[in-house]
Amino acid sequence: MAKKGKKPSETPCKETFEVVPVEGKTPATVVLLLSSPEEDILIKASEAIHTFAEKGDENKITLLGLGALEPLCQLITHSNKLVRRNAFMALGIMAINEDIVVHEFATLCLASLSLDFVSKVQIFDSNGLPPLIQLLSSPDPDVQKNSLEIILNLVQAVSDLHAEALDALANYLSDSESVQQIHESGGLTRLMDFFLTPNLPEIQSNVVKCITRVAQSPENRKLLHEQHVEKVLVEYLSVEDNGVKMSTCQAVAAMSLHLDSKGRFQELGGIPALVDGLCTECLKLREAATQALAILTHSNDTSAMALYEAGGHEILVQQLQGSCARSVANAAAALCNMAGQEVIRCSILAHGVMQALVEPMKSTDTQVLVNATLCLAVLACDTEARAELQSAGGLQPLVNLLRSYHNEVLQNACLAVNVCASDEPAAVEMCKFGALELLREINQSANRRSSFSELAMISLLNSNLSVKYSLTGHLAFTDIVSDGFYDAGQARAGQRVLSLEELSKKPVNQQRPIIVINTTTEEKTEDDGQKDESQPGSPTEEPWKMMDDVSLQVLVKETKESILPLDDEREQCTALARMVSEAMGGAVEMEKLHEFPWVLHLSELKFQLQSNVIPIGMITRGIYCHRALLFKCLADCIGMSSTLVRGEYNRAWNEVLLLSGNPSSSSGRYMVDLMHQPGRLLAPSTPAAVQYQTI
Repeated sequence: MAKKGKKPSETPCKETFEVVPVEGKTPATVVLLLSSPEEDILIKASEAIHTFAEKGDENKITLLGLGALEPLCQLITHSNKLVRRNAFMALGIMAINEDIVVHEFATLCLASLSLDFVSKVQIFDSNGLPPLIQLLSSPDPDVQKNSLEIILNLVQAVSDLHAEALDALANYLSDSESVQQIHESGGLTRLMDFFLTPNLPEIQSNVVKCITRVAQSPENRKLLHEQHVEKVLVEYLSVEDNGVKMSTCQAVAAMSLHLDSKGRFQELGGIPALVDGLCTECLKLREAATQALAILTHSNDTSAMALYEAGGHEILVQQLQGSCARSVANAAAALCNMAGQEVIRCSILAHGVMQALVEPMKSTDTQVLVNATLCLAVLACDTEARAELQSAGGLQPLVNLLRSYHNEVLQNACLAVNVCASDEPAAVEMCKFGALELLREINQSANRRSSFSELAMISLLNSNLSVKYSLTGHLAFTDIVSDGFYDAGQARAGQRVLSLEELSKKPVNQQRPIIVINTTTEEKTEDDGQKDESQPGSPTEEPWKMMDDVSLQVLVKETKESILPLDDEREQCTALARMVSEAMGGAVEMEKLHEFPWVLHLSELKFQLQSNVIPIGMITRGIYCHRALLFKCLADCIGMSSTLVRGEYNRAWNEVLLLSGNPSSSSGRYMVDLMHQPGRLLAPSTPAAVQYQTI
């Protein structure tokens, strides 16, 4: 009997299996579930893995031992968004584990995935950036390189991502050791290539901000220079967007602290591009451009010349009158740096810089004051420049800065006063504004006194000998009196020495007269005569002028004709002493000095002139102080070395320096007798000399 055949199989049932709840209580079970084809299971399993890994390094190691890494890497390309996200988050957490092999594998995988736009977004959304930033400091160069590549790929993803990624990268790269590690692994070259890639202004701006933060240390600047970062920045200076230009100027300023970078910027044409930034209406861009130029030109003549050739100095002078304090301060610093070269300084002065500096010296911004006063001190080395500053009204705000308690402002103000005091008119005007009183106060303060304030005081006195004599009672051999010198007597402590014009306008009083020297005669011009005829009753006040002193002119002429030709210095000194004595009433015996009518004579002159100021040539009855001043005046006219020293009770005397070539005559310093035995030379400190000096 034939065997019965097997019944053919039926078609499988199309009914779906009822839902079976799955619970995984061990890590091994959950890892197995990562291979499930069902999305719901994958979502829950990957989420559980992420939660488990977050609880500690021991859990991460357990998962690695169970082989969780391979299925997680496969799931990051899954079609389900939640599966992908959980897988990314789990991998990110596990990558923080110190296992370098895991780091290398994970970053290599992510580096490949980060080339895809969707994957970039998923990595970022899954908070993958922070662990990647941490891995930049890995001891393994491959991990560093992979991590940097992923970060750079993330930056290029979408505009919403680049700012945070670059910010995180800049934070990491601000550490010099981190930059060195990236450099050694070849990552810095990759970074420079990336910096040239972006074409969106927002990304470009954040790129140069990243460079600025990295360039904060000398070590980093050196590495960036070796990677030719200057080329990147100069190219960014030519973009249209002002925000990018501003950020680039800030990066240039940071890199310019590296000496070699200054030269590189100049070679690449960066300076003309920065000058273009000075002409923009954007205040922040102008500020950033002036800052970059100020640093570029610091101690760098080549950059300063390039800036001059680009016409930047003219624009910088205009910037001094701007409303932005930072721009004004930077412009003053740049001009100061450029002014060390004469050709540039002359051109800067020709564009009215002295007048432009007046307002900055009135600023309340400390840095503006520091830079403006230093710039002034450098530029005021020319007589014309000082005269321009004076006519522009710049001396008063300069003197006012001597009240500053900021050390650098005060130091620079003293330096500027020292330079401006080279000219007598400027020195006189600064004294009128109280400069000497302020400097005396400064030099009496232990905290504010400095070599600058002492030098300013000396220079001011040396250029205003009338005040020097009034305050110190001494003029040295090198102090040459000239027309306009006056003796107002010894100044009291804290008292301001008034100018000759101020003294001459005071009503006649009972105090000692002011004795003035004037060897010239002011000639009246034809214009003055016509003016007098056309305006006989003009109410306009005539400018003050000194009285003519014809008698002194005669004495000067006689001194030059009769005494200067004498061959022997001693003979010249003796002859001049006798001439002075004769002009002032002749010799007076010591015992009869009280009978000499000099007081009455001076009172009569004051009444006759209706003035407290008396020309010295009009005095025909003079004692020690008058004769010593006349001797000093005439000696200086013929080049004879002489001092003028004030004593007490109207005493004054001269010391002369005799360097005679006559072997029979001794050389040295001598006091000259002008009162009792005119022409007698007294050796210092001898009884006769002491008697002449005191009552």
